Amino acid sequence: MPFFLAQVSEERLLRVCGEERAPGCRAALEATDNAQLAQAVKWLLDAPLAILLIIVVAWVANRLTRRVIKRGLRRLSSGGLRERLGSSVRRRTPVAFLETGETSMRGEQRIEALTSVLRSATTFFIWLIASFMILGAVGVNIAPLLAGAGVLGVALGFGSQKLVQDFLSGMFILVEDQYGVGDIVDLDLETTGVVEAVSLRTTRLRSVDGTVWHVPNGEIRRVGNKSQHWSRALMDVEVAYGTDVEQAKTVMKNAADEMWRQDTAILEEPEMWGVQNLNPNGVQLRLTIKTTPNEQFRISRALLQEIKASFDREGIEIPFPQQTVWHRGAALPNGAAGSAPAAQESEQQA
Repeated sequence: MPFFLAQVSEERLLRVCGEERAPGCRAALEATDNAQLAQAVKWLLDAPLAILLIIVVAWVANRLTRRVIKRGLRRLSSGGLRERLGSSVRRRTPVAFLETGETSMRGEQRIEALTSVLRSATTFFIWLIASFMILGAVGVNIAPLLAGAGVLGVALGFGSQKLVQDFLSGMFILVEDQYGVGDIVDLDLETTGVVEAVSLRTTRLRSVDGTVWHVPNGEIRRVGNKSQHWSRALMDVEVAYGTDVEQAKTVMKNAADEMWRQDTAILEEPEMWGVQNLNPNGVQLRLTIKTTPNEQFRISRALLQEIKASFDREGIEIPFPQQTVWHRGAALPNGAAGSAPAAQESEQQA
C-alpha cells in the first residue's frame, strides 16, 4: 500500500494545531489524519522547550538578583559608616575601630540578615512566577490556582499577624540601623542592656546584672541607643557653696584635658558647661566628654578619680548633707527630787 499524505483543510488544521500551525503538528496530522496524535506531537515539541526556557530564564534571573543584592548591601554598608560619622570623629577615631571590632560585627550581622531575607524573598517570587508559567505552558488553567493562592494568603495573613509584625519590625530595625550588636540600648523601663544579637524576629540583650532579655521586634515601641557612632560622658560634680566656682571649673577642665591627651577613646576636647544646678548641699558643675561608643562609663569612672585627687590637692571641698535635729525630753513627775524643767530642748547639728 503506497504511502501518501492526507489532504487537511485549513479549517481543521487551525482547529487541531492552533493559529501558529506548528510544523510538527501539521506533519503528524497530514501523515496520520489523527487529531489526538497531532496534538500530542505538538505538545511534545512545544511544551518541553517552553518549560526548559522558563527554567533557564528563572535560574539566571535568580542568580543575578542574588548577586546584585549581596554586592549592593555590602557596598552600602562599607560606604555608609564614614558618611554618618562626623569629620572630627573620623580624625580622632582609629581606622581599626571604624573597620573592625564591634562595628565590623554589627555591619556583618546587618548584611547577613538583610541579604538572607531579600534573597529568600526574591527566590520565592521568581520561582513562583516560573511555576505558574510552566503550568500555563502545559495547558493547565491557572486562574483557579491564583484564586486559591489568594484565599490561602489571606488565611495565613490573619493567622500569623504577630509573626509578620515581628519580621517587618526587624526589617526596619536593620535597614534603618536603629541599633546593632554591642550597642547599649533602652527599650523600656526594665529591658536595658547590651545588644548581643539582632534577628528579623527578636532582639537579645543582656542587662548589667547578667539577665538576658529576648524581646520580639514587634513589641518594641521606642529605642534609646546610648552608643551609636559615639557616646557622651556627663560629669556632674558638686562643690561647697563657699568654693570659688571658677577655680573648681578650671581644676575639672585641666583633669579632663590631661585624660584627653592620654586616652584615644576621647574623641574631642572636653567641654565645661558650667553651673548645672544649685542643690541644697552645694553647686553642681557639669563637664561633658565625647567618647567612642560604650566608653563613656569607663571614662567617667577614671575622670571622677582624677577630679577627686585634684580637688584634694587644691583644697576644694566636696559638700556633704547637713541637717538640724531637735530632741525633746520627757516631763518629770511634780515634786520629784532634782526635777528639771518640764521640757528640755537641745540642738544638734550633724
